[in-house]
Amino acid sequence: MKTMSYWIVLIVLGILFIWIGCKQKTKEEKSISEVKNVEWVKNAVIYEVNIRQYTPEGTFKAFATHLPRLKSMGIDILWIMPIHPIGEKNRKGSLGSYYSVRDYRAINPEFGTIDDFKQLVKEIHAQGMKVIIDWVPNHSAWDNPLTKTNPDFYMKDSAGNFVSPFDWTDVIRFDYSNPQMRSWMVETMKYWLIETDIDGFRCDVAHMVPVEFWDSCRVELDKVKPIFFLAEADQPFLHKKAFDMSYDWRFHHLMNEIAKGKKHASDIEKHFAWVDSIYPAGSILMQFTSNHDENSWNGTEFERLDGGAQTFAVLAATVPGMLLIYNGQEAAFNRRLKFFEKDSISWDGYVFENFYRQLIGLKKSNPALWNGSAGGSFRRVYTTDSRNVIVYVRQKENNQVVVMLNLTPKPRTIMLREGFDGKFIEAFTNTEMYLSKYQKFSLAPWSYYVWVSNQNVD
Repeated sequence: MKTMSYWIVLIVLGILFIWIGCKQKTKEEKSISEVKNVEWVKNAVIYEVNIRQYTPEGTFKAFATHLPRLKSMGIDILWIMPIHPIGEKNRKGSLGSYYSVRDYRAINPEFGTIDDFKQLVKEIHAQGMKVIIDWVPNHSAWDNPLTKTNPDFYMKDSAGNFVSPFDWTDVIRFDYSNPQMRSWMVETMKYWLIETDIDGFRCDVAHMVPVEFWDSCRVELDKVKPIFFLAEADQPFLHKKAFDMSYDWRFHHLMNEIAKGKKHASDIEKHFAWVDSIYPAGSILMQFTSNHDENSWNGTEFERLDGGAQTFAVLAATVPGMLLIYNGQEAAFNRRLKFFEKDSISWDGYVFENFYRQLIGLKKSNPALWNGSAGGSFRRVYTTDSRNVIVYVRQKENNQVVVMLNLTPKPRTIMLREGFDGKFIEAFTNTEMYLSKYQKFSLAPWSYYVWVSNQNVD
């Protein structure tokens, strides 16, 4: 008769073998991505546009006057928040949410006409930039005509009533178990690619839509033209076949926590080790210190990041991922924009425009900082104060970028525990220097330095 311990050992070994097999399979699956990025994404910077609040007029034509300035700043991709008519039934506020779509094949009359939008796309392309529009696939307005013509496109509760997700009482949710609804959604997205020549989509709450839909949708849309696909989500599986880029929400929240003193510089290395372990190779994560949700609901970057708004912008621009700039950040705009009302950005000079121009120029010109598989590695450089100061190197072939950030409101003194060969140039001051082992640095509160060596752009 076999002892109890014998059976326990067999059970434990069996569980271990199953676990190892699953881990190996998971690792294999994570390493494969079928997404083919368009060439112009490799060193691009994206800029979010809120048409309603961008100008006093709140129109496509008024926004178009800013295109040369944005091009000069170095912007590559313009993401325009939803351009469709907004629902009136159960509307929030006097103007409603952009994400309550009443008609997916029409233009919000507040912004102009379809011809105005087509002209804006042409002018964006003439400036050498690309444009994507915000797409709302998960839900529509209550008074969308589909509720009458195709009520089976929507989810229903047990009583047969339309369903609102969460507390989003101004919208009702689509039913993706309906094949006809899926086909309608793909054909409607194709309409905008064909009729207006946009370059892709930013897909709202993409994780709430079945990934199988996105996988097939991407194939169909790429048949019209190669697109750029951004998911408002942070799920790695969306990168396997469908999306070029998704949000790095975890890193955004980590930056906020570091600014509050609740997390520390040492947690940054842990985050990117986690990213490498779970996302398919070549995935692009969007890095940002603000966007429309953060600005309106959680506060401006100045509220959330204390005096480190620029420091964290440098961080977001130099870690792996694509930098997002939200409209108004280049003007150091420090007010929460109202979401359901007219509330224009105050363009009182462009205080941070040159700062962002330098930062974007650095990112675009050095392959070590490029996006996805085009970019270089990320490695932490240890110092005598790894809790409060982070130093890291991004490298691709002969291109090296060494970044040093004091992520606290107090002065810090550190010493490098390793050195680097050759001469470096500091990107913001153009100062030349060597970075040697045991070299000491006295860092002012929230100070930042970016040293560049051996740039070699293809």
